[in-house]
Amino acid sequence: MEQVFLKYIDDPNQHKIDTYIEHGGYQAIQKVFKEYQPTEVIDTVKASGVRGRGGAGFPAGLKWSFVPQNTGKPIYLACNGDESEPGTCKDRVIMENNPHLIIEGIMICCYAINAHHAFIYIRGEFAHPAARVEAAINEAYAKGYLGKNIFGTGFDLDIIVHTGGGAYICGEETSLLSSIEGSRGNARIRPPFPAVEGLYKCPTVINNVETLSSLPSIFNNGVEWYRSHGTEKSPGTKIFSLSGNVNKPGNYEVDLGTPLSYVINDLGGGIQNGHKLKAIIPGGSSTPLLMPDQIDTPLDYEAVAEAGSMLGSGAIIVIDERSCMVWVLMKLINFYAHESCGRCTPCREGTAWLKQLINRIENGDGQPGDIELILDVCDNIMGRTICPLGDAAVMPVRSFIQHFRDEFEYHIEHKKCKVETDYPFV
Repeated sequence: MEQVFLKYIDDPNQHKIDTYIEHGGYQAIQKVFKEYQPTEVIDTVKASGVRGRGGAGFPAGLKWSFVPQNTGKPIYLACNGDESEPGTCKDRVIMENNPHLIIEGIMICCYAINAHHAFIYIRGEFAHPAARVEAAINEAYAKGYLGKNIFGTGFDLDIIVHTGGGAYICGEETSLLSSIEGSRGNARIRPPFPAVEGLYKCPTVINNVETLSSLPSIFNNGVEWYRSHGTEKSPGTKIFSLSGNVNKPGNYEVDLGTPLSYVINDLGGGIQNGHKLKAIIPGGSSTPLLMPDQIDTPLDYEAVAEAGSMLGSGAIIVIDERSCMVWVLMKLINFYAHESCGRCTPCREGTAWLKQLINRIENGDGQPGDIELILDVCDNIMGRTICPLGDAAVMPVRSFIQHFRDEFEYHIEHKKCKVETDYPFV
């Protein structure tokens, strides 16, 4: 399979500008400057069908078209490199090993939307990726690829790295904007949407690292080439972060629509030590489970949704027969309860209640009726919060109980795990 993001990932110098240029870097932006008007760039990105790789899968070109021009206000681009979804580390590998790909993608987007200031928001714990991106930006300035009058076109662009405070909520786009502005990373009520009123109350586009990194390949190779990868509605390639009970965890780039079984068995080497597959989280910890009989589900937005889950961020977490699903869910809900910003009551109180109930079941103190109470709490969170964190907490809870209710019932009745194993993480 042809790769876009990881093509030169094994070159130890790919993060340096000279090596990036040797491999064809910064040709796409020069082509864009010479051959395209901004509206034509947007039309090309629309035609390519590239979708947001942060989780929602919203068409990138369509998002750009929402930005109003001639408002008298500056337009901003915010590149989302927060990547706090458990199991996800795809953006990190791009930031560490191919940061100029992100910069070139940012340049293309900024030209299209008429933005002259861009921010790369990087998760606070990502010290090394942030340093790599900062160094790459400095190299680009030194070459004259950033700053004033880039390539003699009269186009100006400045890029600023902003590191976050280590909060999961800051991966949500409006929380990210609040954090950049210096406020606590709380979500904002929408509308207005960021495209109209975002950073500093100005029109703002927010795109994921992987989304923006897709752009140079589209303009270097053409829309037809890009659409030759993936499916009709989910074109292109995507990085999947494979973790859990597999023999070869890691980041793998494949065409969208590739069977899940190929990623797990062919690329990931199958289930650890020949154990039996129990369940799969296909798109990050917030997505509902897929079961073993769904392992051949194509990895594209539509097929995974039809299977009852979400492609999300592309973090595939494999769970084998040795794992107690009550224990796994306890770990997940503890994370979401800890990361709730506390702004809205259903999420603040609801995730805390879910944590308390699921922890007491796992700890042998579960009571009859706890499962029904958990599901009732879920009903009072889902769709009632300012941002999607509440929904993200509820979806795995509902899914785990739907598929493994017997393990929860066993825990409540017998005060211990139904799974009997010497596996150390039960």
